[in-house]
Amino acid sequence: MKKTVMTFALGAAASLLAMTGAQAADCKIGISMKTLDAPYFAAQEVSAKKHAEELGCEVISVDGQNDLNKQVADVEDMVAQGIGALIINPRDSKGLVPAINAATAAGVKVFVIDSTIDPQANFVTLVQSSNSQNGLLVGQWLADATKGKELKIALISGDKGNEVGQERRLGVLAGLTEGQLRNEGRAHFTVVGQGWGGWTNEGGLKAMEDLLTANPDVNVVLGENDSMVLGAQKALEQASNGDVMFLAAADGQKEALQAIKDGKYGATGLNDPALVAATAVDLAKKALDGSLPADISKITYTTPTAITKDNVDTYLKKDAVF
Repeated sequence: MKKTVMTFALGAAASLLAMTGAQAADCKIGISMKTLDAPYFAAQEVSAKKHAEELGCEVISVDGQNDLNKQVADVEDMVAQGIGALIINPRDSKGLVPAINAATAAGVKVFVIDSTIDPQANFVTLVQSSNSQNGLLVGQWLADATKGKELKIALISGDKGNEVGQERRLGVLAGLTEGQLRNEGRAHFTVVGQGWGGWTNEGGLKAMEDLLTANPDVNVVLGENDSMVLGAQKALEQASNGDVMFLAAADGQKEALQAIKDGKYGATGLNDPALVAATAVDLAKKALDGSLPADISKITYTTPTAITKDNVDTYLKKDAVF
C-alpha cells in the first residue's frame, strides 16, 4: 500500500513539475531596464520580476547600464531566446524604435513602462502614471494649503527639453492656477527662477543654492521629482530658511513620504515604480493568454493621486526599494 501511495505521489509530483515547466514555457517575459543605477528603476525591475514569477512566468531581466547600444543588443538577444513578451523602460525614445519594431515583428508582445517612446514604435501599450494629472492634483492641493498667500516659487527641473519634466511642472502650475481661481477668484503666484537638477539629490541641492543667491525670499520649492526636492531641502536647511513649502510633481520616494508624515514636506504625486511595473506584467500575461482586449489604449495610466499628510500612511512603506 505504501509503495502504491509513493508511486502515485511521485507521479503527481512529476505531473506538477511538467505542468509548471509548460506554464513557464508558455509565459516567458523579458525585462529590459535602461539602467538599474537608480532606486526608482531598481524598484521597477524588482517588482516586475517578482510579479512575473508569482504568475508562473519564466523571466529574463537585463540592465542596459544607461547605454543605448547595449539595450538594443539586450532586446535582440532576448528575442532570440524566445521571449513571448517584453517589458522595456527605453533609454532613448527614438533609438529603441527599430529594436522594438523588430521584436513585435517576431511575435513578441511589447509593453513600454514609465518613459515615453516615439509614435513610430509598434508596441501594445505604454504603462505610466499621468504626469499632468498628478501635477494637477498637487497644484490644487498647494492652492488649498496656501490660500491667500503670495507665493514665490523656486522651480527645480530635471533636464532641458525633457518632455516628462515639462508635463509635470505645467500640470502643477495649471492645478495651482485653477485652485486659486476657485478659492479666491484670481491667480497670484510668481516663479522666481528655474534651476536644473538633473533629477538627482545632489543636483537639486546645487540648483537650490544657485536660486537662493538671487531669491532668498522664496517660500515654495516645486520640483519635478522628490529626489531633487530633498536635495533642495538640505540647501535651505543650511541657509537657515525654515519657512518654505516643499512639494514635488511626482514620484512618492519613501524619504519624501516620511518627510510628509513628519510635517516637513507638503505633497508629491504618486508615481509608484512597483505599481507601474506590476501593471505592465499583468497586461503582458493577459496578452500571452489571449485575454487582453484588442482595442487596449496605447497609454495605460495608473490612478493619479496627490500624497499628503492625510493619506501618506497608505503609501509609506519603509522597506520599499524606492
